[in-house]
This record gives sequence, structure tokens and C-alpha cells, in this order.
Amino acid sequence: MGSSNNIELPRASIAVIVPILNEARVLKQLIDQLMRQSFDEILLIDGGSTDGSAAIAENELAKHSKKSSCRVIHSPRGRATQMNQGATQAKSQVLLFLHADTRLPAQATRLITQALSSGYCWGRFDVHLNSEKFFYRVIEWAMNLRSRVSGIATGDQCIFVKREIFKQLGGYATIPVMEDIELSKCLKKLQHPVRIQDAVYTSTRRWDDKGIVRTLLTMWGLRLLYWLKVKPSILARYYP
Repeated sequence: MGSSNNIELPRASIAVIVPILNEARVLKQLIDQLMRQSFDEILLIDGGSTDGSAAIAENELAKHSKKSSCRVIHSPRGRATQMNQGATQAKSQVLLFLHADTRLPAQATRLITQALSSGYCWGRFDVHLNSEKFFYRVIEWAMNLRSRVSGIATGDQCIFVKREIFKQLGGYATIPVMEDIELSKCLKKLQHPVRIQDAVYTSTRRWDDKGIVRTLLTMWGLRLLYWLKVKPSILARYYP
């Protein structure tokens, strides 16, 4: 689904939920971008950061808005646990789960509204890796193709879902890794996700730090092992 359709539709309320853990270096840019969008709620869920992330987030939110709908929530550590905590406190009709190092396209709320207007209950964005290296173009093409074929979305692709559906499914499985794939498997049983072709931009810092080929092979291997029923607690030991 692209952004060429400019028909204005009644917009569902949307909460963006961001799990954070030691993300001090990216929070100012993240919050500035989110505040330029028309989200009804912005919830940053801190999992016990030790670099001042929670305080930075609170200060940045206060600069932009005094609304209680834009706030930091404290949670036990664990991405699934943090996102579930945010979902529990959100009041909006749609939940958008965003990684701290991922940036949404302009008018994301309008794009989500259009995407859900045809009867879909969940969806995801295409992803663009923010590096000029050609190999990243191949990786992102493969990621987006995999999702189109399989109906499985990862956290980097910014999963969005109607709150009542998320609640009915019990939220994210509280496992240390692969919580996004597990949620996608459950949602896929209801319907294939709607795709937004306007890409989100996500950081390549993990790939650059660990090495592109090493990270790619590790992630492929871990997902294969997950499909073979290896426990997420074991996979987490090797997660890059």
C-alpha cells in the first residue's frame, strides 16, 4: 500500500509505544520526530536504563507537551514486557510499536488510517536501512520480500494493531527474543498484514558494530532454530 491516495478518512486514535533501554543518544531526535506527527499518545517505556534515558525522555516530552498522554512509563526490563506495559496503559484504538532507533515516514498516522480502512486489523511498514552501502539494499529488499510472502513482521517494521485485537491475543509473549515473530504468527491466523510501502528508516548500528555478514547469519540461524522450537531463553544468549 502506497501513499498516493490522499482521500481523508476518519482517523482512529493511535498510540505509539516505544520500549527504551539505555537509548540516551537517540531520544532527543526520536521525540522531536514523534511530536511532529499527530499521535494521540506517545508512551516511552523505560526498562531500567542506567544512562539517564528516562530523565532525558521526560525532559524532552515536557518541552513539547504537558499532556498526560505523552509520558514515560517505568517497567521491568524486557522488550515484550515493556511493550505490554505500554499497551495496558494506552487508551487509543490502535497501537503502534516502534523501536527507539527507527524513524517513521511523514504522516504516519494518515498512512496507518488508510491501511486499516479496508477492514484490516494489523499491519507493518516496509523497512529501509539507513546506510548507503549496497549490501544493505539487498538485506532490506530480502526483509520486505520475506514479510510479503510469509505474513510475518519483525519489530524493525513497526507493527501496528487494533488495541482490542492485541488485548484478545494476550499481547506479546513474555519471551526474551522473537516476541515480534510470535505475535505475528498469532495475528496471521486472523488475517495477512496490510503493508505500508512508505518505508521506516531503521539504524544499522547493530549490523555495523557486530559485522554485516556475522549479524545476518546469526539472525537467520536464530530464526531457523526458533522455528525448530528451540527455547527463546537459549536463543537470547546468542542474540546480537
